[in-house]
Amino acid sequence: MDQPLWQPSPERIAQANTTAFMKAAEARWGVKIPDYASLDRWSVEKPEQFWTSMWEFAGIVGERGSDRVLVDGEKMPGARWFPDARLNFAENLLRRRDDETALLFRGEDKVRRSLTYRELYDQVSRTAQALRSIGIKPGDRVAAFVPNLPETIVAMLATTSLGAIWSSCSPDFGVQGVLDRFGQIEPKALFTADGYYYSGKTVDSIERVAEIVKQLPSVEKVVVLPYVRQHADVSPIRGGVRFGDFVAPFNSGDIRFERLFFDHPLYILYSSGTTGVPKCIVHGAGGTLIQHLKEHLLHVDIRRGDRLFYFTTCGWMMWNWLVSGLASGAALALYDGSPFHPGGNILWDYADEAGITVFGTSAKYLDALNKQGLAPMQTHKLASLRTILSTGSPLVPEGFDFVYRKIKADLCLSSISGGTDIISCFVGGNPVLPVWRGEIQCRGLGMRVEVFDEYGLPLRGQKGELVCTAPFPSMPVGFWNDPDGKKYRAAYFERFPNVWCHGDYVEVTAHDGVIIYGRSDAVLNPGGVRIGTAEIYRQVEQLPEVVESLVIGQDWDNDVRVVLFVRLKEGVKLDPALVDRIKRQIRQNTTPRHVPARIVEVQDIPRTKSGKIVELAVRDVVHGRPVKNKEALANPEALENFRNRPELAS
Repeated sequence: MDQPLWQPSPERIAQANTTAFMKAAEARWGVKIPDYASLDRWSVEKPEQFWTSMWEFAGIVGERGSDRVLVDGEKMPGARWFPDARLNFAENLLRRRDDETALLFRGEDKVRRSLTYRELYDQVSRTAQALRSIGIKPGDRVAAFVPNLPETIVAMLATTSLGAIWSSCSPDFGVQGVLDRFGQIEPKALFTADGYYYSGKTVDSIERVAEIVKQLPSVEKVVVLPYVRQHADVSPIRGGVRFGDFVAPFNSGDIRFERLFFDHPLYILYSSGTTGVPKCIVHGAGGTLIQHLKEHLLHVDIRRGDRLFYFTTCGWMMWNWLVSGLASGAALALYDGSPFHPGGNILWDYADEAGITVFGTSAKYLDALNKQGLAPMQTHKLASLRTILSTGSPLVPEGFDFVYRKIKADLCLSSISGGTDIISCFVGGNPVLPVWRGEIQCRGLGMRVEVFDEYGLPLRGQKGELVCTAPFPSMPVGFWNDPDGKKYRAAYFERFPNVWCHGDYVEVTAHDGVIIYGRSDAVLNPGGVRIGTAEIYRQVEQLPEVVESLVIGQDWDNDVRVVLFVRLKEGVKLDPALVDRIKRQIRQNTTPRHVPARIVEVQDIPRTKSGKIVELAVRDVVHGRPVKNKEALANPEALENFRNRPELAS
C-alpha cells in the first residue's frame, strides 16, 4: 500500500501536545527539532535533556533536588534516574480537586456511577487515613483481588499516597492463582469486592476470598468493596470489614502525601509464570509516572477534559496505565464485565453516552466485532472519538481495515506494544504521523529500540528480536525476593549483555514503523493475554488420570489458541468427561483464559537429556516447521506424536 490509511490534518498537528513539546524543547536547549524524526533522534541521543523536558512539560509535582538526571547511564541494569528527586505518585494523579467528572463507571448493564475530582480526592483522603490507622506505612504491601471499580482506584491512590506498594489481580483468578502471586509478597492488607458481574451472571467472591485469606497469614485486614450487594456478610473472612465501615471514622481533608525517592516501589506486577510461580516485577513511582505521562501526553495526545477508556481488568498492566490518565487531567471511563453483554454494542453505547475521546481495547476484541458483522459507524455517532488504541496481540492488517471502514474513518488508530515488564510501551501511536496498514506508527520517545539478529547485530527491514540498547525510566527497579538481582538479569539481559531483550519477533518498516509477528519464546498469548505454561501444568497434573502434559500456542485465525497435550495413566482414555474435568480444574484455579481450546492425547512427550519438556520443538512440529537441534532430545521419536494431528486441523 502506497497511501496511509489516515493522515492527521494540519490543524490536528498544530494543536498536538507533541508539537508544543518540540517548541518547548527547542527553546529550553537551543536545538533544532523541525519534525518528529528529529525529536525521536534527539530523545535517544540526549536522554538527560529529553527526560528533563518531559518532567517540566508534564508539570510533575515534586522536587527534582538537583540537576542530576541519569547516574550510571551505561549500565543495564543499574542506571538510576533523577537520583535526588522526591515525589509521590498519588499526589500527581490527584492534582485536580474540582467538580468536573473524574471517574465514570459501567458494570455491564447493571451499574452506573460517577465521581467528581473532589469526590475522588475526598474518598482517597478517608481511605488513606483508615489505612494509616491500621499501621500501613511506606514499603508495606497492599494487595487487591478486585473488579475494575471506582473504589479500586480510590484504594490504589490511598495506598500509594502513604508510600505503600500496590499489587492487584482480577477476581476471575482461582485460589491457587492468587496465592501464587500474593503469597510471595506477603501483603498486610487486602482489598476485595463482594462479587462481580460477567455475561449477566452474578459471581460471588466472599467464599474464595475467605479461602485465600486462610492461606495468607500476613494479611491483617480485608476491606470488602460493595458491588453486587449493598451489605455483604463479611463474617466468613478473617479480618473482614465492609469498605463503608472501614472509612466511617474519618473525615475528608488534605491528604498527607509521602514524598519518597524516584525509585521507591509503587506497583508489583507479575510475569506469566512460564517456568514456575510468576515473577514479582517491582516498578518504581517516578519511572512509572514520567513514562506514562510521556505516552499519554505525546503518544496519545491526552488533554485536560478528555475521556479515556481502556477495556481491561485489574490483572493486566493496562489498568495501571489507564489510571495514570488522571495525571494528565483526563476523566477515566471504567468498565467491568463482558464486552459482549447484553450485546456487542455495549462499549460503543458507552462511548457515545460518556463522550469517550480515546478508546482502548485489544486486537482480539476488534476481530470479534468484525466476525460478528458489527459496524459501529452505522449504529453510533462516535462524535467525540478521535483515537483508538489496540494492544494485547498484533493488530493484523485486516483489523486496520475494519476500524477505518466500520468504526470511524477520521481517527488515529494506534497499535501499541510493550508489556508488564516495563509497565508501558516500546512502540506505539503518534498523533502527528500517518497510520499505515498493519504497522505500529513509531518507537517510543526516549527508548533506544532496535532489532537484533541472533548474533546481536542490528537489522533493518528484516525480522529479528526487539531490543532496547539504553536505559529508560520505567525499567523495573527489581524483582521481589531477588536481593542480588540474579532473576532480574536472567529475565532480560542474559541473551545480549547490557541490552534489554524483550522476546518479541519484530521488523522496522520503510516508514520507520514497526510490525510485531508475535512472541519469540514459549509464552502463550491467546487473545493477547500472556499465559505461562507452568500455571496450566500445575493444575492439570494434579489430576490422577494425567501422567504429564505439554501446552503450546497454535497460530489460528489471526490469533493464538491454547492446545494441551496429555499423556494419560495406562488404561485411561480421553473421553468427554475427562476433557470437562481437565477444563474445570484449570478454570477454577487460574482464569477462564487459561482453558485450552483443544485437548489432545499423546503417547509420549519429548524432553531434553536433562529431563525438560520441549514446548518450542512441539510447536514447530504442529506448525509444520523443521525442529532444530534434535540431538539435544532424549527421545526425539516422540515428536512424531504431534505431527499432522487431525484434532488440530479445525
